[in-house]
Amino acid sequence: MKKEYRLGLIVPSSNTTMEKEIPAMLLSREQIEPQETFTFHSSRMRMMHVTKEELAKMDTASDRCALELSDARCDALAYACLVAIMSQGPGYHCISEDRLSAIAKENGTAVPVVSSAGALIEGINALEAKKVAIITPYMKPLTKLVVDYIESTGIEVTDSISLEVSDNLEVGKLDPLNLINIVDNLNISNADAVVLSACVQMQSLPAIQKVQDKINLPVLSAATSTVYKLLKELKLNPIVPNAGYLLSRGY
Repeated sequence: MKKEYRLGLIVPSSNTTMEKEIPAMLLSREQIEPQETFTFHSSRMRMMHVTKEELAKMDTASDRCALELSDARCDALAYACLVAIMSQGPGYHCISEDRLSAIAKENGTAVPVVSSAGALIEGINALEAKKVAIITPYMKPLTKLVVDYIESTGIEVTDSISLEVSDNLEVGKLDPLNLINIVDNLNISNADAVVLSACVQMQSLPAIQKVQDKINLPVLSAATSTVYKLLKELKLNPIVPNAGYLLSRGY
């Protein structure tokens, strides 16, 4: 018997990637787990430019989004803006997830809330990686906040590349296959894994398996980590074909 899972997505208004990559992974998963299907339901919070000030303002709207999605009785909610969480300071993903869970519960929907920020940390830990190298689309000051946040959890960031795109719409237009060459400029000599996109808006899914095969290291992203965490919270096998080591059957 098929079981359908309803996923609520809390999305920046200018995000054009989350509703593309996360459904793509879970629909691909149905090829190997056909008894489990998914539908996707979004609520948006206003944000156009990736600045610390605009991210903080946007984050306050996540409460409304959680309330709206709990009306739909979703099985899990995913907050998809990694830097909005990480720019608020160490540990904020726990505060945000607890607050949004409480809002949904008060509205009659006791469901897990996953943030891409918390999911990335969990994904790195699941790989038992102590050191990572990362690629972000952010301006360098925001990348530093992300690096500091990751390192506050005990994970060392050995190198980072900032593509320095501040317009969130433009981030979504970056060609993900360019990452296959961009990774050549990333120092991975001391890394246990590579975060190919530390941003849910920067597409990377078409490149993840290719880069992993190229560099012979586990490769993950904010998006693949979010799917991993969602599946774990739903007590489903965290398996997606061609989406990197974190979501591989071998892992």
